[in-house]
Amino acid sequence: MTARPPRSAPLAALLAVPAAVVLLLGPLPHTGARAVSGAASRFVELAGDVRDSDGHTYGTRDGTGRTMDAAQIVQAPGGGYLAVYHTALADGRFHAALATSADLRTWTRRHDFGAGTSQPSLAPDDRGGYVLAYEKDPDNHIAVRGYRTRAALPAGDFDRSFDAPRTLSRCAEGTPDVTSVRGGTVRLTGHYRAACDTDRQLSAVLTDFTSWRARPDQRLDRALESWGTGGNIGDRSRLRLDGAVLVLIEGQRHRGDFGSWRTYAYDPATGRAGRLSPRTHGGSRAFANPSATLLTGPRGRPALLVSVFVPREGAAPGESGQLLYWREL
Repeated sequence: MTARPPRSAPLAALLAVPAAVVLLLGPLPHTGARAVSGAASRFVELAGDVRDSDGHTYGTRDGTGRTMDAAQIVQAPGGGYLAVYHTALADGRFHAALATSADLRTWTRRHDFGAGTSQPSLAPDDRGGYVLAYEKDPDNHIAVRGYRTRAALPAGDFDRSFDAPRTLSRCAEGTPDVTSVRGGTVRLTGHYRAACDTDRQLSAVLTDFTSWRARPDQRLDRALESWGTGGNIGDRSRLRLDGAVLVLIEGQRHRGDFGSWRTYAYDPATGRAGRLSPRTHGGSRAFANPSATLLTGPRGRPALLVSVFVPREGAAPGESGQLLYWREL
């Protein structure tokens, strides 16, 4: 979901996945054909039912009680986990933060990146450090920071920085996801507020922390619009599963209705999107801010971890807030 204050058919007959898992795939423009990538069906098989997971937490918070909204999890070198997330605090602003964990359940906050930071995304670079991107206000824009080492992260000690100009919208650009860092090139995705009205998708390249180039991703927008997404198309996360790239992305069916946030799986190779409806213990129906990663689980086994935000308007009792769950491979 954006960091500002707060016709489908089932494929159960087509996919060899558990009956409890629901994956809906929308009609393709012009053809009416339906298809799903192998990566998407594999993701549903692994992550379609929270009740079958090897571990989960609803309403995830850090050790100080802050909600860990829009949390993205990264495996830490040498063991343990890093999380970046944001929280709306009493000052009326979002604060992005960093936390660490040894078990994916208990999180210790290590750093607050300051007022007016939200929707953080963290990725390792190729020199042993990290690149962090987040949405920053006022003048909602994407900010990127480079950290030379892991130890520099909790110290807030970045050695490179760039605040991106808004080139696609005069109102807002944000919800970054760092997709790769190679040499001096950082590739990201994000959203822009089209016509200062509705969030739509962008991709961007930052070169040497000095040169920024952003463009609309209309192909991704069309894939979600084919589902009747009339509201914002916002946060997304890239996952490589079984050798294929899958993009998990949120779409809002009705403007202003937080209970209408849904999560989709987009296949960049085909330009098609399918709706993902994970089954929770209580039957929550709204899901936003999706991300997923492959990591070593708490029991030392390879696992797929999924992180989604459950808006209270679409949440079952006791399930609103950030949901983390993982399934061993």
